[in-house]
Amino acid sequence: MITALQETLAGLLGTNVDWKQVLLAGATPFFLLAFVVEWRGARRRGQQASFQWKEILANVALGSAYQVAEALAWVLATGAIFSWVYQHRLWTIAVNGWTVLPIFVLFEACYYCFHRSSHRVRWWWAAHVPHHSGETMNFSTAARQSVLNVVVGSFIFYVPPVWLGVPPAVVMFMLAVDLVYQYFVHTEAIGTLPRWYEAIFNTPSHHRVHHGRNRQYIDKNYGGVLIIFDRLFGTFAEEKEKVEYGIPRQIRSYNFLVLNLHELVDLLRDVAAPGPLRQRLRHLWMPPDWQRPGHVPRHTWTVERRDAAAEQAPP
Repeated sequence: MITALQETLAGLLGTNVDWKQVLLAGATPFFLLAFVVEWRGARRRGQQASFQWKEILANVALGSAYQVAEALAWVLATGAIFSWVYQHRLWTIAVNGWTVLPIFVLFEACYYCFHRSSHRVRWWWAAHVPHHSGETMNFSTAARQSVLNVVVGSFIFYVPPVWLGVPPAVVMFMLAVDLVYQYFVHTEAIGTLPRWYEAIFNTPSHHRVHHGRNRQYIDKNYGGVLIIFDRLFGTFAEEKEKVEYGIPRQIRSYNFLVLNLHELVDLLRDVAAPGPLRQRLRHLWMPPDWQRPGHVPRHTWTVERRDAAAEQAPP
């Protein structure tokens, strides 16, 4: 079915297409409809605190710019990179009813690595932090993405399946499926789901934990569609106490440029600050909460430290 859909779209759009962006654009009307339904439901229940319109508008701006940046990057660079890697693949893996599930599990493992690295390596956190700096949770939060994903090279986490022999179009299609699914876990309108489902799949309850800055929720529940890798590698946490959304050093801005750039600017300033070169460069790959001895972290824009998460939290 995936192959047939790709062939149909290829006939319309050509072969070197970023199917992720095509499918996300196609799903956008459904995203908007789901948001309206969620908002109306919250309004009827008198639970509108999760709908702060300044933040929602910031989410939409970030998501729109992300879509444009990703599409341009595919045309200018990443599409060619994936094509080159596929030309030098180890094997050719057929995509059919027997292989699609193992391929998807492989892809989910890659997504888990991407997501965990995006929290524990500051270079990648600089592009991921806009997604977590929102202090409310609703469907629009899923759109809160960064234009820096391509700049920091996030796409490299999806190169291994292509090198093994999975066609780039299939990898991008699966990433689109992953992102579409994740849109619907960004909500407070859904409580917990049946235990068997919560045991295998990422759910709104699991993902609310992931967005929490509560001490016990920091760096938990990285899964995209599946939660099995979190359970396997010890990064799973169950939702128990009320989630406090945001980041431990909360950026105080709705400005599009500030939300996209604040962590990268602070990272580069930390690297440039006086000190031994080896220690300065460690800012790039150490966790976001790492501090260089004798160095005061730079903050270009106003941030608010959350004491409840101070001991274990990324900036």
